[in-house]
Amino acid sequence: QVQLLESGGGLVQPGGSLRLSCLASGRILSINTMAWYRQAPGKQRDLVAIISTDGNTNYADSLKGRFTISRDTAKNTVYLQMNSLKPEDTAVYYCNAKGSVGNPWSNSPFDTWGQGTLVTVSS
Repeated sequence: QVQLLESGGGLVQPGGSLRLSCLASGRILSINTMAWYRQAPGKQRDLVAIISTDGNTNYADSLKGRFTISRDTAKNTVYLQMNSLKPEDTAVYYCNAKGSVGNPWSNSPFDTWGQGTLVTVSS
């Protein structure tokens, strides 16, 4: 009922920047949190950053200062600005959203993942 479409991944040189976008669509009543996770080859999926409805953010400690998450609530879109990229940032980046679908009188929660977008940092 809710779909997430990520975009913005690609190949970038070390020290470069990328901006990821994630658009949520469907019978969305409200979105509580939107987040970015990443999964490098052979590793588990880890939280990169999360943003709540009121704009509160939280980041993986190792990424603070380089990555910035933001959200356009009206467009149901979350962004991840990634600066000073390093080869170890290479991973598939996944968008996640949690909220409710339906209407105020009949609704249910959702917890949805996007298909992922590959970010490769290499010279």
